[in-house]
Amino acid sequence: MSQAVSPRHARRSGGLMRSIYLPRTADALAFAMSTYGIPLLVLATTGSAALTGLAFALEWLPRLAAFGWAGSIVDRRGAAVVFHLASLGRALALAAGTVLLFLHPSGTVASATVMVLAATTGVLTEFSYIAAETAGAAAGRRAGRRAHRIQAVLLGIDQTATLAGPALAGVLLLAGPPPMLALITVLSLLAALLALRTPPSPVARARAPKGESGAGMLTGWRTIRSLPALGWLVTGLTLSNLATGLLQAAGPVIVVQHFGQSTTAVGLVWSAAAAATLLSVTLCRFALDRLGLWPVGAACAALASLGCLAAAQAPDYRSYLILVAVLMAGEGGMTVVLRTLRSRLIPPEKFGSTLSATILILLLPFPVAGVLTALTPPDALGHVITICAALQALGLFCAFARIRTDPALRA
Repeated sequence: MSQAVSPRHARRSGGLMRSIYLPRTADALAFAMSTYGIPLLVLATTGSAALTGLAFALEWLPRLAAFGWAGSIVDRRGAAVVFHLASLGRALALAAGTVLLFLHPSGTVASATVMVLAATTGVLTEFSYIAAETAGAAAGRRAGRRAHRIQAVLLGIDQTATLAGPALAGVLLLAGPPPMLALITVLSLLAALLALRTPPSPVARARAPKGESGAGMLTGWRTIRSLPALGWLVTGLTLSNLATGLLQAAGPVIVVQHFGQSTTAVGLVWSAAAAATLLSVTLCRFALDRLGLWPVGAACAALASLGCLAAAQAPDYRSYLILVAVLMAGEGGMTVVLRTLRSRLIPPEKFGSTLSATILILLLPFPVAGVLTALTPPDALGHVITICAALQALGLFCAFARIRTDPALRA
């Protein structure tokens, strides 16, 4: 017999929707549209492939540089305050950019505007992301053993935004830059207003010394080292990201040159991967209720490792697409496990700094993968991917073997 939903559970779900999920949805969609849409905007405005690449770099380099600052400020000021101010700042910057591009649709002013937007939105988006993640982790701690359910919903929101954001930005850009920027502005403003409902997060009692930009990263690094289970999982996922990043970087070469497909087929691979990740996150949400953290994480790690090893030897495009989707499904499940571990193990007053350090470590393999792709002859890419997949399997095996015996996770 089915049981009716209790009023208390309904109130809790409604509160999460208003205070956590809706702000995160608006911010994630603005994040995805700006990350993928602004380089398209640069190309449409300037017609320069070189400036388009530079704009992409201007989006990501300030983000990497801002990690320490973002985590430290979130720890000192609270997630809700930083989330609101960062989203509001992005809305104001985009509104100004929209007006300038409407008045000067081409020329030097337009080129300068889109390049400044790339750098500005990159930094502000990093602050809003760290703040939103911190707020989500605080909600997970309040949920106790059901924290993985909140993390699964948040990851699903991110993946859905990653699917919808770039496509929506591309469609709106057909009507011109102002409509696309106007929608991102509205989403950013909506996120800022909804962030006012976000519950306050714990703040650190002591402030980091002024002028020390690395203080937040140092605090995060020390926290990771003090939590063996988290440290091992970050290590395993870093090696896993090297394999995944190599598949992403080498994807155009493999799909277009090796399998003889079009460039559209490259995008189809990662659309299928995002859909598989969404399905995996949904299934893991229920599997974690029944089986627990370690069995689900270990199964996802095995799935990701086997998928990567097989993708390196895929005989045709269809099998390659399926195997990459299998790999990313496993990665999606492990991400739920990582987020749950973070919310469970990291001290609340150090969460922002530790999250910043964790994300930075996990992102470092991607430029390394790009260098590997550039230095490797196309015919040898399969062998390099196989080696990285073997390292991935070894790293994940060690990580989950350590997690299984960690006393902090037995309670």
